[in-house]
Amino acid sequence: MSEPFVTIVNGAAGGGRCKTRWGRAGQRLRDAGLALDVRVTERAGHATELAAQAYADGHRRFLAVGGDGTSYEIVNGLFPRAAGDDEKITLGMLPLGTGNSFLRDFDIKDEESALSAITGGKTRSVDVVRAEHADGVLHYINLLGLGFTAQAGALTNDRFKPLGAAGYIAAVLVSLANLKFPIDPIRVRTSDHEDGSEADERPAALLSFSNSRYTGGAMMMAPTADVTDGYLDVIRVGKLGRGPFIATFPKIFAGTHTRHPAVEASRARHVEFLEPRAQPVMVDGEIITLTLKSLEVLPGAIEVFG
Repeated sequence: MSEPFVTIVNGAAGGGRCKTRWGRAGQRLRDAGLALDVRVTERAGHATELAAQAYADGHRRFLAVGGDGTSYEIVNGLFPRAAGDDEKITLGMLPLGTGNSFLRDFDIKDEESALSAITGGKTRSVDVVRAEHADGVLHYINLLGLGFTAQAGALTNDRFKPLGAAGYIAAVLVSLANLKFPIDPIRVRTSDHEDGSEADERPAALLSFSNSRYTGGAMMMAPTADVTDGYLDVIRVGKLGRGPFIATFPKIFAGTHTRHPAVEASRARHVEFLEPRAQPVMVDGEIITLTLKSLEVLPGAIEVFG
């Protein structure tokens, strides 16, 4: 018999609906021949603890049942331990919560297509991003955002989470009233052997360091990002007034916002934060106060069904 999938179910995801929906979805996976070792989370951060313990016990196959935040917690239970492991982690994702951004890169938009991907058995080697900060390291697979992105994300979690993707749109519109242009100097390297470019010290409404294309559900923050290419897509929105911002924002759903002169897209393998400061950061939908020091891409570090 093949190794069971350590199946970590976020019972609170989707306002508690995830736990209810999981029963039927889990039975479908079992009917397809998958062995499941189910573990239900009891609090925030519990998925990280469960994944870390399972990894220490020798498990290498995991299913994340919930939203993007559940996958984020599991990834951080596996890394940095799994970095450089000869036996790669395999991760399946079943979006039964409110957030489903990462899987959209694989054209997986709902429970049905996710179940098909998992039972189909095809995986891809996906990049993981290592973020070093003043208190340690964390890892992500979707995106890390500063400035307006984090502000809107925090408002989403505080007030609009039950609305799903629509809640993020509402938070964006509300956040426009407090649009700011902080300066976070960075230096970007596009290869492991490059000394680095000149520091970028320009003010920006937001900086997004995207591994995948989507955020907030169907918003294509980084339209050319590829989770398998070994690079981050850096999206920078410079000084853009409220009027132009409102006019440009809807274009994010088609990924054409990057055509605006104030929006720049570039690629990076490594990012250095030259003047680290404590600030709210959005990481895979979670809002955390961090003092960021650097970002580094770990190419093909995990296998994902899709």
